[in-house]
Amino acid sequence: MGIVTFETVVVCALPPSRIFKAVVYNLTDLLTKVMPQVIESVDVIQGDGGVGTIRQINFGEGFPFKYVKERVEAIDEEKLTYSYTVIEGDVLKGVEKVQNDIKFEASSDGVGTVMTNQSHYYTIGDHQMNEEEVNNGKEKSMALFKALEAYLLANPDA
Repeated sequence: MGIVTFETVVVCALPPSRIFKAVVYNLTDLLTKVMPQVIESVDVIQGDGGVGTIRQINFGEGFPFKYVKERVEAIDEEKLTYSYTVIEGDVLKGVEKVQNDIKFEASSDGVGTVMTNQSHYYTIGDHQMNEEEVNNGKEKSMALFKALEAYLLANPDA
């Protein structure tokens, strides 16, 4: 087994505390609103949203994957960090799991946020991650954050 790590950085117009709360505490409710063309439903399998919570994200018809299960690993409200692991799903071809560590920091303008996501792919056997797989993961991550940002900007009370 090997570990392939890549980093995605997304700049967001929202304050760090707001985007952190949306991702950590409200994402289960927001995903179907933010990306209705992709996400059919989100089910909490175990837990209350805190560390140890497992949720299943079910993708809509026409999407190349059916579902993914994620487990919340760590939440640090002071440092504005959040970690979760993709533990199951047809997205994990040749990969045992994917651990994501996200950090939310104030942008240099003091208004927005710089979100840094380090993804650690734990490959099975001698599976090699190719550039297309890495770029696909980065694009999906960036698309989700940008869709979330647009939704929160359009819905200030969300």
